[in-house]
Amino acid sequence: MEFKEKNFLKKDKTKDNQIEDMKIVTKNMSLKKISESEIFFVPLLQHKGERAFEIVRVGQEVRKYEKIAQGYGNISANIHSPVSGKVIRIMKNFLPDGSKVRTIIIKNNFKEEQVKLVKRDVRELRMTTSEEILKIIEEAGIVGLGGAGFPVAAKYNIKLEKIDTFIINGMESEPYLTADYLLMKNYAKEICRGIKVAEKVLRPRHMVIAISEKNKELVSIFERMAREVNIDLQIKILSADYPQGSEILLIDKITGKKIQKGELTIEKGVIVSNVGTIKAIYDAFFEGKPLIERIVTVSGEEVQNAGNYKIRIGTPLVHIIESLNITKTDKIIFGGPMMGNKVKEPSTPIIKGTSGVIFLNEEKIESKNCISCGRCVEVCPMNLIPFEFSEYYEKGRYVKMLNANIFNCIECGACEYVCPARVPLIESIKNGKEILIELINLEVES
Repeated sequence: MEFKEKNFLKKDKTKDNQIEDMKIVTKNMSLKKISESEIFFVPLLQHKGERAFEIVRVGQEVRKYEKIAQGYGNISANIHSPVSGKVIRIMKNFLPDGSKVRTIIIKNNFKEEQVKLVKRDVRELRMTTSEEILKIIEEAGIVGLGGAGFPVAAKYNIKLEKIDTFIINGMESEPYLTADYLLMKNYAKEICRGIKVAEKVLRPRHMVIAISEKNKELVSIFERMAREVNIDLQIKILSADYPQGSEILLIDKITGKKIQKGELTIEKGVIVSNVGTIKAIYDAFFEGKPLIERIVTVSGEEVQNAGNYKIRIGTPLVHIIESLNITKTDKIIFGGPMMGNKVKEPSTPIIKGTSGVIFLNEEKIESKNCISCGRCVEVCPMNLIPFEFSEYYEKGRYVKMLNANIFNCIECGACEYVCPARVPLIESIKNGKEILIELINLEVES
C-alpha cells in the first residue's frame, strides 16, 4: 500500500515547514468494529481534576453503563462500566501519560447485561432546566474529548457569566487522526441536537462550528442538519495547517480575541467544545447513555488494518494489537503523533480522551546543537522563540525562560518537527515549565 512508504516526519523538500497530515490512510474508510476485550482496565482518573472513588468492590458483578466510581469534588467525573462482568481487581495501572492511577479491572462476561437507560425526546428538552441538563451531563461522566479532558458539567456551569460565542471544534489538525471527521460525517444530526442541548445551558449569542478546509464536503451536511434541528449555527472554514485546532488559536481566528496566560476562555465570553464532546452530550440526554466508548483512529506507517474504530473505554493496548494483527510496535502514540503520549505498557487502556492509537517506526536520530536557522521561530503559532527555551534550560536560566513567556507555549511540537538539528525543544520546554512551577510554589509557601 502506498502509505507504507510515507512517514509524516519526513518533510516535503519544497516545503520544509509543512507537516504531512497522513489522514488519507483512514479518512475515506467506514466506521469499523473491533472485538471486545476479555479484560478491561478502567482508570479512576480520565480527566482534569480529582480522581473518582470506586463504589464497587472486588468480586462484584457489574452491568454495562453502571456507575462504578463517583466523581470527587467540583472538578471530577463519574466512571461507568463499559461491559457487564465481574470486578476482579482494583489496583494501580498505567495511564497513557505514563503515570499510575487506581484502576478497576473488569472481566467481561460477554452477556451485554445493562442498566435501564432513560431516553428523552426534543419535547422534553424544552421542559428541562439548565440545572437538570448539567446534572445529566455530570451523571454521564462527560469530559472534553478533544484531549484536555476537563469535566463538562463544571465547564458549562457558567452561573451568571455571559457567553458571547460557543465554538464547536471540528478541526482535528493532528496528523493521522480522522475520528472527528468520521463522527461529523456520520453523526451530524446527533451533533446538532447535542449543540441544541448545550445551547440551552450556555445561552450563547453566537454558535460556530469550525471545519477544516480539507473537509468542505461537511458544510452542506451541517447546513441541512442545523435547519432540521432548528439551531442558528454558523460554519467557519479554516486553514488545515497544524495546529489550527488549538483552542487559543481557534478563538483568535473566529472571534479575534486573544487569550493571555492565566486567562480562562469564559472570561472572554467564549467556550469551546470538541465535536466528540457534543456527541457525548447528545448520547447522555437523548439516549440516556453515559460515556463508555468513543471513536478512535488506529493508524500508522505499517498498520494493515488501519481505520476508525468504536472502542470501549478501558480496552487495553495489547487487545488492540492482537485483534488487529499489528506487528510493528516500535513506537506507539496515544492521541496524535505531535502532542500525544508515547506508550509502552501493554495494559495501558483507551481512556475518554484517547483520540488515536498511532503506530510509527522508531527513528534513530542523533540530537545536534542548535544552528540558529530560525525555522522554529517561523512556525511557532504563539510567536515565541523556541530555541531560546532550549538554551536557557540547558544553562539553568529558568527566570529567563519565564521572561520569554514559556507558559504561552501550547506544546504543539511544530518547532521540534522543523528543526534540522533535531534539538529536543519540547522536552526542554516541558521540563522547564515543571521546574518553574515548583520554584513558584516554593516562593508562595515561603
